[in-house]
Amino acid sequence: MNDSMQPFADPAAVYEYLNRFLNFERKLDPKEYRLDRMLGLRELFGRPDEAYKVIHVAGSKGKGSTATMIAAIIELHEAPVGLFTSPHLIDFTERIAVNTKPVDTTILLLCANALADRMAGKLPDDFPGGETPTYFELLTMLGFLCFREAACRRAVIEVGLGGRLDSTNVVVPEACVITPIELEHTELLGDTIPKVASEKAGIIKAGVPVFTSATRLDALQVFMDTAARLEAPLFLLDDAAVLSDIHIDASGTVFTVEYTDKALFPEALQLRTPMIGRVQARNAALAALVTRYLGASLEHIQQGLANARLRARFEIMPGDPVVVLDGAHTPDSVRACASDFSTIFPAGGLLLFGCAKDKQPGPLARELAGIFSQVIVTKPGTFKESDTQAIAKGFLDAGFHVSVREDTETGILAALDEAKSAGLPLLVCGSFYLCAEMAKTLSARGR
Repeated sequence: MNDSMQPFADPAAVYEYLNRFLNFERKLDPKEYRLDRMLGLRELFGRPDEAYKVIHVAGSKGKGSTATMIAAIIELHEAPVGLFTSPHLIDFTERIAVNTKPVDTTILLLCANALADRMAGKLPDDFPGGETPTYFELLTMLGFLCFREAACRRAVIEVGLGGRLDSTNVVVPEACVITPIELEHTELLGDTIPKVASEKAGIIKAGVPVFTSATRLDALQVFMDTAARLEAPLFLLDDAAVLSDIHIDASGTVFTVEYTDKALFPEALQLRTPMIGRVQARNAALAALVTRYLGASLEHIQQGLANARLRARFEIMPGDPVVVLDGAHTPDSVRACASDFSTIFPAGGLLLFGCAKDKQPGPLARELAGIFSQVIVTKPGTFKESDTQAIAKGFLDAGFHVSVREDTETGILAALDEAKSAGLPLLVCGSFYLCAEMAKTLSARGR
């Protein structure tokens, strides 16, 4: 089944197996960012993604939330539904969900054993380019296999990175969804918005409808040109809907949306989601548009959005102190996080921040200035390289009082103690990996 021919006993053993392929993933060179290995894997396993309809979701921000909302609606409309997202917070099984819950362990182990069995004895030269598949490629294939085994009727597949050459881009979807675009992973995706948008537009397929909530004109132009060339119907959220009366509080987000297509949406809808943030209103409106087009009822849309939850997206964890987990790590997403925090906690709070080395901390710090004045800087765990001194400088330049804790656990404990002593809520942001470390600490404390 695996190298020792012993079946995996539990999900932890599966994760350990997948992690053997991480070194190559971490050092992935742009010229090796390719689809042919994944296409080969897809053939090796009999094209499992063809067993169900696929909604493919890309974007720089909001794609995980939007994918989760779409799946929550489809679960009521046409279960079972698969959901493939990244990253995970606590357990890698979060990435492969059926009916918005981690896939059944029996199915996971069955498919993982089949995957490892086929991979046993394979050499790098057995794959295109002379390289073994990466962690994410194998994880993606495992998701495809699980969804087939679970008899999913539909699967919502979130792109891991970019779009055009992402491992997920071997699917033939019934709908493509693209959320807002920012500069990200510029070493792979390009250093301008049009270049990044072009990579995201790589998921668009001939004749397949595309739905986008993007707002930047230079990104939209790329999507319009690509859709026109491929004769793919294109739906722009800002042309299709008007949002109003957006209200956020600690219980979630409520808003009103009126769509221009009265055949699909005869009247304005009031929608609610427990996911907190003004940006979640746009994500929800986009999810509603996509799923209504695919046949979901208005009732299922309203109830599905009310059910949708995703961790570390302005997730409020009650206790002393109150902790808010938000994986925001780009200027736009950090700005949105800071705005929502000031709305719900107008008295301010304490900040625990860590980000990967490839991020520019200065712009992120400036987005948080004015809402926070004190920050504890730490590393976002051990999975990503981080330069705490560069982060500290970025916050010092933005006018913060800064303390640095190199060790992640020490930083977390210091932040919790200081927030509790000051009677302030604690925001953890800059990295999903830092949010994961905080979540583990709180879980160990029974929270």
